[in-house]
Parts: sequence; structure tokens; C-alpha cells
Amino acid sequence: MEHWLVPPLRVAIEAGTPLLLASLGELYAERSGVLNLGIEGMMLMGALTGFIVALTTGNPWLGLLSAIAVGGLMALIHAFTSISLHANQVISGLALSMFGVGLSGLLGKRFVGIPLKTTFSVIPVPFLSKIPILGPILFKHNIIVYISYIVIFVLWFILHKTRIGIIIKAVGENPAAADMAGIDVYKVRYACTIFGGMMAGAAGAYLSLTHIPMWVENMTAGRGWIAVAIVVFATWDPIRTLLGSYLFGSIEALQYWLQQWGIDPSLLGALPYAVTILVLVIVGSSKRLRRTMAAPAALGKPYIREEKVV
Repeated sequence: MEHWLVPPLRVAIEAGTPLLLASLGELYAERSGVLNLGIEGMMLMGALTGFIVALTTGNPWLGLLSAIAVGGLMALIHAFTSISLHANQVISGLALSMFGVGLSGLLGKRFVGIPLKTTFSVIPVPFLSKIPILGPILFKHNIIVYISYIVIFVLWFILHKTRIGIIIKAVGENPAAADMAGIDVYKVRYACTIFGGMMAGAAGAYLSLTHIPMWVENMTAGRGWIAVAIVVFATWDPIRTLLGSYLFGSIEALQYWLQQWGIDPSLLGALPYAVTILVLVIVGSSKRLRRTMAAPAALGKPYIREEKVV
């Protein structure tokens, strides 16, 4: 018989996985100095694309790869406008998010409610899944959850233990100095922003291919906004991002349990927008607060070569 902690914690990991994927991608973009508020739209387009491709081909892997490609393509648009054209990153991201929400709703009308027959099934890990309590919580999931375990370690290692991570952080802290050191600031920011979009696309595909294997309009339900907030509250650290993602996942998993205590689950619907406002306040606030939060010094600031960032 399973321990009473196993079901809610297992669901918390499942619900937190799309937040984790999207947050890790956003973390890399922000570490390079680019704020991307288009994650919600990218996740929705990834969810729709992944579902349509998987439904048409019967291959969820092709659906996942297609979603990743679409997320990267949308991020490329944001990169071009905010990095090459030096547009306001907040406006560019919000516009892209609204575009993704509207386009996914329009293109997905004929697919609403159609169940996906071929999806990523639960695969218990031999031996590890037999460990009391921890085994069923951590090692009885689908393949995308297991991949997220590997991704978090790899991205943490790259950011903190490799030259690539040093370059990314240097670009996010002082792009002018990085440029003088011979680093191509634009190339680094492009790569990190596109990577963030690809991760958002994967997060969206997770929702429509395994978490809720069908297409539902606005099925992300604000998760993209929460992902942006998680990065800030985790102070741009991958491990704390992992904990934050699972924490928000547990809130989603427990929303009906909270109803028994007189807490209306619909109140959680306002949470993404409340935390987004808070994030914008932090990002646009004084230097002292930004440094206290350990925010990259050049976050949200366009870089123009030979112009000193203040």
C-alpha cells in the first residue's frame, strides 16, 4: 500500500515539470540579459504544434521535436526585435505572448477535445522505483520527466562550471566589458533567447502530449507567466528554480484539496498575473533592489555596441 505522501508529491512533480522546463529556458535568456515575457504564447504554440503533429503522425517524439522548433522560431522573433532592433523587451515579449495566445486559439479550434491516442506513457525505472516512498515519487513517470532530471543537472553544470556559463553571465552583467573581451554579445543573447523559446515549446508539448493528452484552448492557464516569476524568485539559480517549479506544481496539485479548507481554487487563476506584476516591478526597480535579488545587471537593457550600459 502506498504511503499517503506518494500521490500528491508524484502529481506535484508531474505538474511542476512544464514549469521547470520553461523556467530553465527563461533563466538562460535572462542570464544573458534578455527578458522574455512571451513564454506563455510560446508554450501554447508548442502545445498545439506538438499535439497536431503527434495526432497526425502517431509519433509523440515528432510532436515534441516540432514543438521545440516552433518555440525556437517564436523566440527568434523576440531576439530579432529586442537584440538587433533594440526594441523594448517587455513590449516585444508581451506582443509575442498575445500573438501566440490568439494564433493557437484560432488554429486549434478544430482540434479542441480530440483525445490523443499515442502519448508518452509512464515507465517505472527498474530498481529505483522500488525504493520506499522516494521511488514511486521520483521514478514512476513518463520519459519527459526523466529527461528534465538530466536537463537540470546539465544546465546547472554549464552555467556554473564551464567557460560557456562564464560567458553567458558576463554578457548579462556587463555586455560592454564582454564585448571588449572579444565576446560576441549579440550571438550569445540570440543563442540563449532561442534556447529559452525551445524549452518553452517543449514545456507546452508536455502539457498536450502527456499531462492532458488533448488540445484545450489556453491550456497553459498562465504557466508561462509563473515560469517567468519562478526565475526571479529563484534568484536566477537552476537548483532553486527546480524547487520553485515543484512548489508551484504542488499548489496546482493541491488546489482541490485546498477547497476543503474553504479556499476557492479559482483564486489560483489570478496568481500568474499577480506574480507577473511583481516581477515587472522588481525588474524595473532600483539598482539596489535588483542587486539584492541578484538580478543580472543588464537584464532588460538593449545593448548597442560602443555604448556603455548604465
